[in-house]
Amino acid sequence: MATKATATTTQQHGGSAGSKPGLRKPVFVKVDSLTPGTNGHTLIVKVVNSNPILNKKPRNPTFRGSQNQNTRIAECLVGDETGAILFTARNDQVELMKPGNTVILRNARIDMFKGSMRLAVDKWGRIEVTEPAKFVVKEDNNLSLVEYELVNVVEES
Repeated sequence: MATKATATTTQQHGGSAGSKPGLRKPVFVKVDSLTPGTNGHTLIVKVVNSNPILNKKPRNPTFRGSQNQNTRIAECLVGDETGAILFTARNDQVELMKPGNTVILRNARIDMFKGSMRLAVDKWGRIEVTEPAKFVVKEDNNLSLVEYELVNVVEES
């Protein structure tokens, strides 16, 4: 009798007994719609090129754990048919960002570096290599070349 009651209450809540809460569909954005200080973007981009910036050995090689790994950083020019932007790839992300790859960036954020925008994916995001895209990257609309300046507006009363 208890199993019938459980099945009835589960049906009333709109799910089955072992289901997870419903995930929302990703909203894919285009590169030209990215703005400074925003996060949570999901994009499909093509990697144009990748330049290694840093390959640093660990400070204390006798220590175990994540601190004992090489720190690798690469700047990759990525884009879609609307524009391009520099992506900062860290550690394991460097292998995924090979020129010519098409990748899905989930939960990406915009970081500001020396007044220009950089795209990054932290530990809460994900990078997936997908099938090659059919679009051509519009490299002449590079959003990382636009310099931004922080202006404080003082309201007079």
